[in-house]
Amino acid sequence: MEPIAAKQIFVNLPVKDLKKSVQNAACMIIGENIFAMLLLEKFFGGFTPKEICDAQKATEVLNALSFGSREKVDEITMKAIQAGGREPREPQEHGYMYARSIEDLDGHIWEVFFMDEKAMPQKPDV
Repeated sequence: MEPIAAKQIFVNLPVKDLKKSVQNAACMIIGENIFAMLLLEKFFGGFTPKEICDAQKATEVLNALSFGSREKVDEITMKAIQAGGREPREPQEHGYMYARSIEDLDGHIWEVFFMDEKAMPQKPDV
């Protein structure tokens, strides 16, 4: 199967309060080609006929972001907590992978992790 060669990714999330925006949306730049679009719930609702999930009560999606080091994972997590987010579970240590979880103000879950591919367990020959 050939990989999809997308140039960019835009994750769209409904939010209850967008004080820093002068319109209906704000763009959070995550990486060179990765963006989170924070859309006021009423505006977000215009893009779907479905009910908007209340992320404080149910999980619709887990957003996972890979970083280049454990230290960067810790830095991102601490910045999110200082901005009002919370860490809903303990850090996960798997030897080759280190992961933390962030819940933003609207309840969306962001998994931030570092994976050392050289330290990953090798698949046994079949």
